[in-house]
Amino acid sequence: MEKIRNSSTSNAYSSHSVYSFNYIIYSSICLLLIISNANGFSHIIQLPTSGLFRNTPCPSKTVVFNINDFGAKGDGFTDDTKALEDVWKVACSLSSRAKIVIPAGNYYLVRPIDFTGHCKSNVTLRISGTIVSPRDPEIWEGLNIHRWLYFHGVKDLIIEGGGLIDGSGHEWWARSCKMNTSNHCTHAPTAVTFHKCKNLKVRNLTIVSSPQMHMAFTACVRVAASRLSILAPADSPNTDGIHISASKHVSLKNIIISTGDDCISIVSNSSRIRMKNIVCGPGHGISIGSLGKANSSAAVQDVRLDGAYLFNTENGLRIKTWQGGSGFARKITFQNVWMKNVSNPIIIDQYYCDSSVHCLNQTSSVSIDTVSFHHIRGTSATEVILLGSLRQKLRVDTPRSLHFI
Repeated sequence: MEKIRNSSTSNAYSSHSVYSFNYIIYSSICLLLIISNANGFSHIIQLPTSGLFRNTPCPSKTVVFNINDFGAKGDGFTDDTKALEDVWKVACSLSSRAKIVIPAGNYYLVRPIDFTGHCKSNVTLRISGTIVSPRDPEIWEGLNIHRWLYFHGVKDLIIEGGGLIDGSGHEWWARSCKMNTSNHCTHAPTAVTFHKCKNLKVRNLTIVSSPQMHMAFTACVRVAASRLSILAPADSPNTDGIHISASKHVSLKNIIISTGDDCISIVSNSSRIRMKNIVCGPGHGISIGSLGKANSSAAVQDVRLDGAYLFNTENGLRIKTWQGGSGFARKITFQNVWMKNVSNPIIIDQYYCDSSVHCLNQTSSVSIDTVSFHHIRGTSATEVILLGSLRQKLRVDTPRSLHFI
């Protein structure tokens, strides 16, 4: 990679007098903005990205950084990982609000990268261009195979911009044992993972062709995801759209998902999940689970889907648990859902077994209770509308508004 470009020459920054003069100019700009704030001027101030201003932010203003000023080429061939790492570190270390811009019309090739948290102030990542993953799985040798873009411990993060995140998953899919049984079964990266993030907003983005899951929220609190498009071929293996694990207070709204696996999957220790205006298809439907695998404990509660359109999916609304698990799935509501040509529109399966070997019968199981279906309509591709493989008496509310043709 070429040396990172700065907005001025290094000789200018080495001069103490020039530094003092620029600092005076900078302080004057801050003061002018504060004074003019009452007259409706913009709160955004764009600064050079060199080290000159990194430790002298204008209080309460948003400082904008363009990834190109940190050496990124954006040609789709040059490795721009270091530029993205550098701009994140600067933005995260700033004591005032910061915005990172990935400009439209460019393609940024980025290797696996960690965006670590404990930022001093709020950061917005505005993706207007395209971030693309390396195509070769060998790039992950010696790295965590589950991660590509990994956000950890970040608070008050906003990701937006109308751009594209391309997971380049085709070679991963070709090597999957689900595509070819002679292949060795292995894991593959999730395109975007948020782990232990709080007060997170993700909106107005498109994510395509992830090697496996497209977007995962794990151990997150207060998440709002909206206006997302998540796309992958119908035969791409394990390409869940959105996966929620051990997270609370998650809102998904106005989202289109077309993948080769669950459009949305919600698993262990998640609660207060709200989904509204979801389009799903093709794919495997919207799932609670699987829960209780390998005799594990799970707790999922207070989940509500209100408004969805499912079409050409292998399943519709599904709850799936393994034998031998413990815990519960309860207070789950599906309502105002329209389905078109959906196989197995409603499934509650306590004998779930997604394994190449036979699953042994076991006495314990994850308890399922207080599940409601209201205003579920549409056409089914199978004769069986409600499929239940149950180990217990189950309280399921299926009123007269459940109609299929």
